Amino acid sequence: MDDRYSRQLALPGFGRRQQEALGVARVLVVGAGGLGSTVIPALAAAGVGTIGIVDDDRVEPSNLHRQTIHSLADVGRPKARSAAESVAAIDPGIAVQVHDERLTARNALGLFSGYDLVVDGSDNLPTRYLANDAAVLSGIPLVWGSVSQYGGQAGVAWAERGPQYRDLFPMAPPPGAILSCEDGGVLPTVVATVGSILATETLKLLTGIGAPLIGRVTIVDALSGSFRELSYERDPAAEPITELIDYELFCGLAPALSATALAAELGEVTLIDVREPWEAEIATIPGGTLVPLGRVPDAIDTLADEPNLVLYCHHGIRSQQALELLAARGVPARHLDGGIDAWSRLVDPAVARY
Repeated sequence: MDDRYSRQLALPGFGRRQQEALGVARVLVVGAGGLGSTVIPALAAAGVGTIGIVDDDRVEPSNLHRQTIHSLADVGRPKARSAAESVAAIDPGIAVQVHDERLTARNALGLFSGYDLVVDGSDNLPTRYLANDAAVLSGIPLVWGSVSQYGGQAGVAWAERGPQYRDLFPMAPPPGAILSCEDGGVLPTVVATVGSILATETLKLLTGIGAPLIGRVTIVDALSGSFRELSYERDPAAEPITELIDYELFCGLAPALSATALAAELGEVTLIDVREPWEAEIATIPGGTLVPLGRVPDAIDTLADEPNLVLYCHHGIRSQQALELLAARGVPARHLDGGIDAWSRLVDPAVARY
């Protein structure tokens, strides 16, 4: 056995059997962002044999203060591939499966079927509920965590051994109740702290050492330097999870398409640009029709006759407002998550960002 693991093998209760268990383990990490930046290299260094990374995002300069698995040279590159190269630099013997795509209800069960355990390092509630439900249906444990500003939390959901995420949070909070890192900021050391807890829980589950955080949540408060624990149990009145659902709808969010999902459907949708004419002169997505937000109320009857409507703007704010106008009149539609800015980053860099 490689000398690189000698300090692990010297631990009480951690021996050759535990190290061999790590070597044959297959772990899927959802998200190669802040939490993934701590989890992925920690698992690789500890000797987890196969690490899957699922993420459809690309590295931006604003990521670098907390997403330390990436460097300045990686800006613009897919996060999953950048993270995979970091694993290879730690140990080229680790098998890395790159899933350069967004986790969705359509692909989750297929992805999860190839792994023993999932770590959810995503940054949004729909993905968190999706990861929980897919783990329940797959019969595997889910290690989850979240961060916001100066605090964070981490836990383990494993329906076969105890409570799962929906027992703790049966309903999603109202939209906007939890600030994103973009809106509220985040202390990078909090991300590293919570990510370290996620990696530790993963190693415990894979090797059988210690007491995993099943039915417990560790809560971190960086400003006070404190940790506290919340215990919870199964909800006997909870409805069983039998299928994956529309998680954007469950979380009260407007029906949204990722940039990569829109690219796959581009020839099958009616694309409506709700920005102003001067913005459309700078950059557009091919095939779109310009209907500025202020003109949407007068255009609703016309739009109602169009099939498979998808709206977009600069960042997704105005397109969501337009969706609400359409929904009030019973017109179904979706919008582009992140707007044309996300399209430029994730699909077509030739489209100008402004």
